[in-house]
Amino acid sequence: MADKPRPLEQMLDLSEEEPSAEHLDNQVQKAQEQLLQLKRQQEQIEKQKRELEELSRRQDELEQGRGEMTDKLTRALVVLEREAYNAQSRLEQIRVARESFSQHLELVEAIDPRNWNPADLHKELSRALSTVDDARTEYNEHRSRLQAANGNGDHALPDSTPGVDENTDGRSFVEWLQIGLALTLPLIVFGIIAIVLLAWMNSR
Repeated sequence: MADKPRPLEQMLDLSEEEPSAEHLDNQVQKAQEQLLQLKRQQEQIEKQKRELEELSRRQDELEQGRGEMTDKLTRALVVLEREAYNAQSRLEQIRVARESFSQHLELVEAIDPRNWNPADLHKELSRALSTVDDARTEYNEHRSRLQAANGNGDHALPDSTPGVDENTDGRSFVEWLQIGLALTLPLIVFGIIAIVLLAWMNSR
């Protein structure tokens, strides 16, 4: 009974066999198909990589933009709330100033020396001066508040500092008029009496 050939001998027998052309063509075709498949897989992997990189870039852009706009909008809201409060406060100051100016304007315009009783001239002048001084005080107070709130803008109220109507010692024209009338009133009365006496004597 013959012995079975050993594996090494079988390999030697196979190695000695020359592959056929058809077998080689099949091997080459299989290798090309494998390369083509690997190339397609590589392209697919590269495409997925690019998509993942683009997705990561857009996510970073989203986080950066979200953080930037969150910060800007938060600070803008704080500024706008402060501006709204300042605007409401200024509107309230304007409303109060308008009411005060309207009231004092009526009082000042109501001053009419033609309707004064000559016997109460001193009292009437004092009352009129007090009205004007009160109006000036209120005007200056509201003017200062509005200028402080507006930052001395282009629409600042005019200064109420007296000009030609006030002398160097701080007295107004009306005050000097009062002093002049008080000083000359006795002379005027004496002159009227003298004229009446002379006319009476000449008529006799």
